[in-house]
Amino acid sequence: MPSTPSSARQLAQARWALLYGNFAIGCGVMVAAGAMNDLLRDLHISLAQGGQLISWPAVVIAVCAPLLAALVSGADRRRLLTWSLLWFGLGHAVSALVTDFDQLLPLRTLAVLGAAVFTPQAAAAIGVMAPPEQRGRAITFIFLGWSLSSVLGMPINAWLSDTQGWRAAFGLVALLSVLGAAWVWRAMPDGVRPAALSRASWAQVFTHPALLAILLVTALSSAGQFTLFGYLAPYYRQALSADALQISMLFLWFGAVSVLGNVLMVQRIDRVGASRAVLVALAAMAMSLLLWPLAGTVATMALVLVPWALGCFAANSAQQARLSLAAPALTPALIALNTSGMYLGQALGAASGGAVEVRFGFAQVHWAGLAWLLLAMVVSVWGAGRLLRQPVGPGHV
Repeated sequence: MPSTPSSARQLAQARWALLYGNFAIGCGVMVAAGAMNDLLRDLHISLAQGGQLISWPAVVIAVCAPLLAALVSGADRRRLLTWSLLWFGLGHAVSALVTDFDQLLPLRTLAVLGAAVFTPQAAAAIGVMAPPEQRGRAITFIFLGWSLSSVLGMPINAWLSDTQGWRAAFGLVALLSVLGAAWVWRAMPDGVRPAALSRASWAQVFTHPALLAILLVTALSSAGQFTLFGYLAPYYRQALSADALQISMLFLWFGAVSVLGNVLMVQRIDRVGASRAVLVALAAMAMSLLLWPLAGTVATMALVLVPWALGCFAANSAQQARLSLAAPALTPALIALNTSGMYLGQALGAASGGAVEVRFGFAQVHWAGLAWLLLAMVVSVWGAGRLLRQPVGPGHV
């Protein structure tokens, strides 16, 4: 049986615990990007090989998130979310002990299976616990953890890897994940079980054009961002001659602005509508990539990053809420598939960014990212219109 909305106290405790869990997951997912400079130096690998530490785990998450969602559909979310964080932490702890790239790649790929479970199932769990009128805000709230991982995790990972080595950054991820597991276990009530989805429900997702279009928006926007985001640390060093402190401060600035963007999204999404909010966030990110050639110094780069940061995590939070509101009964499947889209986009973006850099150099990479984002905007508008003509269920789109 599906769970019913929880008490206000239980909901508040769970929201904060799941927000922190997403923070730990975000720190781990982005640790390779933050530690990229030291990974390239210590493991004696190329930039393209370094990108595989982002793209291959992302592909595995993209494939496994919906499969695992179907497999664990009847599981108690308190236990499921706790164990997924422990798996994530253990995987990064073991990864920190390896000595070469051929060992690190498969271990990191296995470790991030914890993210494939935690991110979508946390959203599904809080969606069940929250009253219907608070569902959109509750889902976007726990995704503030991803923004916080950008404002804190990325600069700390970058600084740790440059001063103590990439293994210290991986070790920090392991510690954060274990602490998150303990918090989730303490805060989540027993018996939170979103309704198990039938084959007919999965079929409805895969045969509804508007839902597929919205899911595609996540993949395209993620690809647009990770065309550059996965390589920002080496880009800052090579193109801007930034030192370790400046690189960390740029990541800190990006993260701080992204938190602001996500907070604004939480406050306004129920008022402006999820589809419109997504489009605004995509347009903001596209503006940064359009202005990218103007960022020739650390100071001008900080200015150019502002629109991107405002839209970065806000876009994905709005996408999660958009899907949940469009088809509440299908939320577990849609959130899992949206997570797949996010990581599939990371893989596509990291691969396309690496390919463009090898062929044309860093100066042209942002154009590939901009193309992905413009395509995402077109698909988002089409999907919103189609959903109005062919609604899936009650909700505001």
